[in-house]
Amino acid sequence: MHELALTEGILRILEAEAERQAFSHVRTVWLELGALSHAEPEAIRFCFDMVMKGTLAEGARLELLRTPGKGWCMTCATEIAVDRRFDPCPRCGGYQVQVLDGDAMRIKELEVA
Repeated sequence: MHELALTEGILRILEAEAERQAFSHVRTVWLELGALSHAEPEAIRFCFDMVMKGTLAEGARLELLRTPGKGWCMTCATEIAVDRRFDPCPRCGGYQVQVLDGDAMRIKELEVA
């Protein structure tokens, strides 16, 4: 379950930002999670609550913002929606699709005290 490692990474980022920006408690984390990121939203949610116990983010609310996958079809030179990696282009059926967006996970915003 790589979601545990990802969530531990989120905690490290929160701790570093708390030191840098001088806050002591995190109330809400808005996390962008791309549709192509290979991270399971419910597993992230579960791990978040577990990892944040006893930290500056204990009891923090996690808001997941799902971002859609986008790609560029090299065959028909069109930007397309991508639901899953390695799917064919819905326009021309070609498989030369380069992912442009929707494969990342990032902290978009924090509510802190």
